[in-house]
Amino acid sequence: SCTRLLPCSTTSGCPITPCTSTRCGRPKSSFPPRSSCRSSTTTVRSAPVVRMELLGVRVELPANTPVVMLRETDDGRGRVLPILIGGPEAAAIHAALEGIVPPRPLTHDLAVVLLATLGARLDKVVITEVRDHTFFAEMHLRTDSGEAVVSSRPSDAIAIAVRTASPIFATESLLDEAAVERSES
Repeated sequence: SCTRLLPCSTTSGCPITPCTSTRCGRPKSSFPPRSSCRSSTTTVRSAPVVRMELLGVRVELPANTPVVMLRETDDGRGRVLPILIGGPEAAAIHAALEGIVPPRPLTHDLAVVLLATLGARLDKVVITEVRDHTFFAEMHLRTDSGEAVVSSRPSDAIAIAVRTASPIFATESLLDEAAVERSES
């Protein structure tokens, strides 16, 4: 997945950090440092979103693959969005849900400390799309200088959202494509 910040809204379209992905189409050459960016906000496409509830992490058998389970809360449909994730991310989400505090900060704990130290807060996480069985998410941050949107893996964004009690959303189009209807039994 793309691990860059989304392009800023300046006319030059300067990226704030280099892209390490071939999917976004930007060259992998060196980019100007953040200080040369003339805009404090980023632009993102707007799409209808639905609030999601984190049900937890399950293990899919027989492959023992961790799956994070999200359920929509905005209407009576209660569709469930299962997302396959890695083992370390599953452990990080589970530990946060259980209130387990490690003796030293792990990666997602460190990310939360960094956000707070830099005066940023996570407003929300939006799971945006799935392409070729890969899900994509955005972390919407608020700082004193404005808003920023960071592209992220859903598992990392969810692990940080759990630690900051930030809401999780999914785009309506993603739910139409990838969610499963909850059976009434």
